Amino acid sequence: MSQTSAAAGAAEGGFRHRLVASPAGRTHLVERGEGPLVLLVHGFPESWYSWRHQLPALAVAGYRGVAVDVRGYGRSSRPAAVEAYRMVELVADAVAVVHALGESSAVIVGHDWGSNIAAMSALLRPDVFRAVGMLSVPYAPPGGPRPSEVFARMGGEGGGEEFYVSYFQRPGRAEAEIEPDVRGWLAGLYAALSADTMPGAGAPDPHFVGRGGRMRDRFPDGRRPAWLGERELDVYAAEFERTGLSGALARYRNMDRDWEDLAERAGAPVTQPSLFVGGGLDASTTWMAEAIAAFPTTLPGLVGSHVLDGCGHWVQQERPAEVNRLLLDWLTSLPDASRPD
Repeated sequence: MSQTSAAAGAAEGGFRHRLVASPAGRTHLVERGEGPLVLLVHGFPESWYSWRHQLPALAVAGYRGVAVDVRGYGRSSRPAAVEAYRMVELVADAVAVVHALGESSAVIVGHDWGSNIAAMSALLRPDVFRAVGMLSVPYAPPGGPRPSEVFARMGGEGGGEEFYVSYFQRPGRAEAEIEPDVRGWLAGLYAALSADTMPGAGAPDPHFVGRGGRMRDRFPDGRRPAWLGERELDVYAAEFERTGLSGALARYRNMDRDWEDLAERAGAPVTQPSLFVGGGLDASTTWMAEAIAAFPTTLPGLVGSHVLDGCGHWVQQERPAEVNRLLLDWLTSLPDASRPD
């Protein structure tokens, strides 16, 4: 990123853009505020921008909020090899960002895939990440059956359908659907998983793909969720139109590698103070109800678990005020080292 674009970013809303060295090459981040470091990690298919409502709230409350572009996204480096996107590499990036910012420790908060990255960062590097917040996707310890086998068995309504994670596995396949119309595809996916625009009961589930079909075949036709205006969609579309989707999709293509890499941590709890916030209408919350029920064992340091009624998948964008309140209340509850003076 040029000095000109960094200055432009700083001039708009007080966001400070930076590039820092990381194992990915360079990690782009956006920060606001001064105080204890809170690292924010986005999911698929998003960017640092998904935390635009949280960064100002953290700054006002006396924290240094830092939202990254995960490797493969936005202005961060995009390694060519698929295996470069395995979880242990993403954890290494998070650690490098903390150190590049002159800190030895941080609170880490993630949404969607970012929730998994945050949880694994806390599990693998408790010396760096002293507390962890997870949005939309609850913590499930490493282990269990091989992921690709689990997803291959998921057949959707009446069988004969393909779960989206399996659909994403072959390089180039999903890209061929998405990249000719990035803006339209993103708008459709955001709508499909938002509370006010998601398909109603009895409609085909957008998490599954009909044989020979496309994901977008099941997206809402032309409807836009309330949180997604033209400006917001333009920001997301511009990022992916420039980068393509292969880096973002590579995260899904490493789930079996993660399973192998983390085998020695099978069943391991995350013991630091933790927070979970999910949407009551989000499939991630309902499908993983057993993981939420297991929190007393898997998250012994859990401070709060909240499922927001009538909320979809994009919790911090659909319900920013409520998420900000829960996040700040949790941060205030942490030990003195994690809160402002």
